Amino acid sequence: MRKTIMLVMLVVAVILAIPASAQDDIDTSGITDDEVNAVAEQLYCPVCENIPLDVCETAACQDWRYEIRLQLAEGLSEQAIIDDFVDRFGERVVGTPQDPVLRNLSLITPWVIALLVAAGGLLAIFSWRRRPEVIVSEGEEAQRSEFHDMLERDLTG
Repeated sequence: MRKTIMLVMLVVAVILAIPASAQDDIDTSGITDDEVNAVAEQLYCPVCENIPLDVCETAACQDWRYEIRLQLAEGLSEQAIIDDFVDRFGERVVGTPQDPVLRNLSLITPWVIALLVAAGGLLAIFSWRRRPEVIVSEGEEAQRSEFHDMLERDLTG
């Protein structure tokens, strides 16, 4: 009875291992690291913040790069692989939205804000330069002269 249970467990273990070994049947020898990194540099690490997938060394990124290698070996295009990752993990993996309107908005908005700030700064500089000089009355001039004379006496001893 004990041997029968062990045999059944062994058969179940072998059956469960078949899907895992099916991934290894794909020949990835023709896929170079440069091809994998060309796709990986467009994706971001799922664990670290703002780290591209091609330079991150976490285990999750290594798994994702291997998955990219498998998909390239299956003949998928770069955009198809990126779309697959976006479908499964959301747009946070690409950094910029995939929707063209949102992508253009997210790329143009910082430039518009920078131009507005620069224009405001230039207007402020020109308005400061155009200010009329302050006219000092004779009484204020006499008081300044008196303070200046006192300062000169204190400094000379």
